Order: sequence, then structure tokens, then C-alpha cells
Amino acid sequence: MEFVSDPPISLKIEKMRQRVRWRDPAIVQRGIDQTQLVIDDGVATEPDGCFSFMVLGDSGSGSHRGHNPQRQIAEMMLNHSQDCGFVLHTGDVVYLVGSSEYYYKNFISPYRELLVGGERPHQIAYDQMTFNLPFLPVPGNHDYYDLPLLYGVLAQTVLPLRYLLRSRIDLDVGWRGSSQGKVYAQAFLDYLLAHKGPALAEHLDRHYTAQNGTARCLRYQPGHFTRLPNRYYCFRYKGIDFFALDSNTFNEPAPLSQDAKGAAHRQKLEKQRAEVRQEQHELMQQSMQITPTQPDEAERLDDIRIKLEQLEEVEKDINKQLASGRERVIDTEQLNWLKQSLIESWSTEAVRGRVLFFHHPPYVTEATKWQQAQTLAVRHRLREVLDQVAAAIGEPAQQRPLVDLVLNGHAHCLEYLRTGDTGHADSHIPWIVCGGSGYSLRRQRPEGPELTESDNAEPVRPVAESLLFVGRNGSGSDRRRPYSCLRIDVHAGTPPKFVVQPLVAERYRHQWYEPVFKPFEL
Repeated sequence: MEFVSDPPISLKIEKMRQRVRWRDPAIVQRGIDQTQLVIDDGVATEPDGCFSFMVLGDSGSGSHRGHNPQRQIAEMMLNHSQDCGFVLHTGDVVYLVGSSEYYYKNFISPYRELLVGGERPHQIAYDQMTFNLPFLPVPGNHDYYDLPLLYGVLAQTVLPLRYLLRSRIDLDVGWRGSSQGKVYAQAFLDYLLAHKGPALAEHLDRHYTAQNGTARCLRYQPGHFTRLPNRYYCFRYKGIDFFALDSNTFNEPAPLSQDAKGAAHRQKLEKQRAEVRQEQHELMQQSMQITPTQPDEAERLDDIRIKLEQLEEVEKDINKQLASGRERVIDTEQLNWLKQSLIESWSTEAVRGRVLFFHHPPYVTEATKWQQAQTLAVRHRLREVLDQVAAAIGEPAQQRPLVDLVLNGHAHCLEYLRTGDTGHADSHIPWIVCGGSGYSLRRQRPEGPELTESDNAEPVRPVAESLLFVGRNGSGSDRRRPYSCLRIDVHAGTPPKFVVQPLVAERYRHQWYEPVFKPFEL
């Protein structure tokens, strides 16, 4: 039995549709677009001008044996909140399995100043949050994860065992987990399923009053009504179109072929899974010999825990490949929406730039992610969409890339990459991974900053390069844990100029430091 379970893609799509009453007759009759929102802050609809926003991701952990990385990041963000228009979150809001029981400890309490009523955070329910500063997340894989009932019972009843086995059984789990993403939906989406009969019509007429082109859409009002219309959505801020995607529904690996080559690959994967499980067992045996109350032993235990997490990711990715059927489940509706929305964006004169943000990074050099089948699936799906957009609009003006910036999480680090000539429409794009905002940090892969790939019989070629990596580094007493978020300043003009300021809180020798990173221009 797996420690956490990931619902099938088809179930994720179906459940999220139900929760927002996707294309309910009352919504269709009013001409409402459930994928758009307008931020009603008095400046968002201005056609041009400078603005700033913040980014964080993979933040949702609790305290780490007496210190809280998430709170350190939150306090840094507060220093910039007065002159930033909004916050983007790249997913994994609450670890380990998106449990409602942990929203207070792992989200509400650390970010309490961003919430209405934050002076009394204990009184804020996870499904009643209202933000003072627009907070715009996308779901991560942990926001969909569930916990098998057996583990849930053990997690709640065997507390001493949980403490001893925290390298294998994370403390931050409830009874069942996210309920297939339901908790995330109740926390952040406009959960229309809760409105019955005439109450639905009244709610729609009160909150879906913004106009975007020919469609009505949700009016996002900081301090009053701060809900998202869907798990994927878009909004425009001072001439920049932002597209938020749910990559959990287009990350399924390609099915294994049914020929001899596919059989050999399956055998290889099964052997690799057996080796991973053996290594997990050996690490668990080592962890049982450690006394976590001693500082040096606690550091060793933390190393084991991180390694176990990485092995769990590898095993889950292998399981996804082995379970993939002949027909891949793909969120065609969302990908078609992205294609059409980008084409429309490029045909709108008032739009001067475009930003995508979603959880799984197509390009990354964190130690566990580049070789994952899910990474490849997301990269190929995004490329297909961008290639279709490029074919539809022709050559962009001034030789610009189709999008000005892509933001991701999932990899627990801060990384800035740039693609070269990939042979596709994702060439020459800046990519930033912002996934080091609170959960366990990861190292860069030993192969280094250059990413290469090969398609079928084509030779290996470079496709991207990492220009900055901020993650776990050092060992023993020199181990450093630099947690991070971003401030991004967008300048006036077309095309826009983006200036990125990394904000880093580093844990080193049981103390917090704030190393200074120079801003860089994309």
C-alpha cells in the first residue's frame, strides 16, 4: 500500500467540475465565463504602467523542530506587501496530503497578516478565508493527495510512533487527506456546489458582475470576496495576461508500448522499483537507530527523511508509468482553453505580455525531477499547445517568445532557466521554479546546469540552461537551507521588462540569515 494516493486524472477533472457547477444552466444563461476573473483593486484594469507581484510555492509545511521556514518567508513577504499588487502560489499549499486539519498550522497561521481577521487566526476557518492582498494559487500534487484510511488511523492514534518514524510518516497528515482535492476547492475556489436553488442565482448575480469582452466573469474583491472561478483561470493586470493552469491533469506518462521494446522497458522499471524499495527499507532501518533529540543525529535523520522523500517520488513516478494504459487520459478541455486564450491574447492590442504559472516544471535541474516521466509529459503537452498557437498567429512581433515568463513549483528550490532553440515554440523563454518556500529543500542534480534531450533517432542536443539555482547545499555542520520566494517588478512598455528579486531566508548552524541576491532582468 502506498503511503499517499493520487486520484486518477479523470476523477480529478470530474470532481472539480462538480464543485464549481461547471456550465450549470444558471451560469450559461447569464453568459458567465468560469475561467476568467477581474481583480477589483482600482488599478488592475489600467492599460499600462509598472506594477509588482510576489511568488511562492511548495510552502505548506509546519514547524521544523522549533523553527518555521514558512513564517520566515511570510515575514519577508510582508515587507513588500504594500507595493505589490498580488501573490501567485505555484502549488502544494498544505503538506502532506492537503488535510483540512492542517490548514491552520500550515497556512492560516504563517500568512495570517494577509487574511481578513488575521489578528485572530484561530477563528479563521479554512473554507472561509478572505484575503487582504489578492492570493492566486494553482493546485499542486499534494493538494490532491489522499491518505489510505489505515495510515490515517495510525497517524492519529500512534503519536509516539509518529515521532520516532517522522522520516517515513510525516506529522502533518489528517485522517484521509485532501478528499480528492475537495479541501483545496473549499479553501480557494468559488464552491458553487454549496449554493442550492435560488441561492445560486443570487450568488452569481452578486459576484459575477465583471465584464471581460462579451462575457461576464467573477469579480475578485480584496478584503471582501476572494474566490477563484475554477482550478484553471486567467486574469489581466495592467496589460499583462496571467494564465493559471492545473498541471495535475496533463502530467500522465505515455503508455508503455505492447511490443518487445515496451516489455523490456516494463521489466527495467520493475527492477528499478524493487531497488528503490530496498533502499527505502535500509534507510528506515538506519533511522530507527538515531536519537532525534541530539542535534547532530537530528541532522542525520533529516538527511534520511529527505532521501526517503526523493525515493518516494521516484517510486510514484515508476508506478504511474507502469499503470499508464494504452489510452492516456489528457485534460484536452483545459489545453484547448489555453490554446484559444493565448491566440485571443495575441490578437488583443491592449495586451503587452503573457505569464503562465502552474505546478510541474517542464524544465528543471533539481536532483529528482528532470528524468521523471511526468516532467516529460508536461513538457510535451505544453509544447504541443505553444506550437499550435505559433502556427495560428504566425511570427510574433519583434521576434518575441510566445510567453514572457513561465513560473512553476514542485521542485523544492529556486531556479532560473532559459530555453535555447528546442525546435518548438517553447524556445527562448525564461522559466523560474519557485518551490522552495517552506517544505524540505532539494539539491541540484550532479549532472550540472545544462539540460539535454533526444527524440527517437535524433542526437542528444542542449535545450535549456540553469542560470541560478538556490537549494539545499553543504553537509554536516556546513549544511545550508535557503528558503525562498520572489518579488517581480513589471515595467511599463511593450514588450514589458521583468526584474526578478529573490528573497531568501537561510537556515545555517541553527540560525536564520538573509543573504542578499542581486535582482536580475529577464
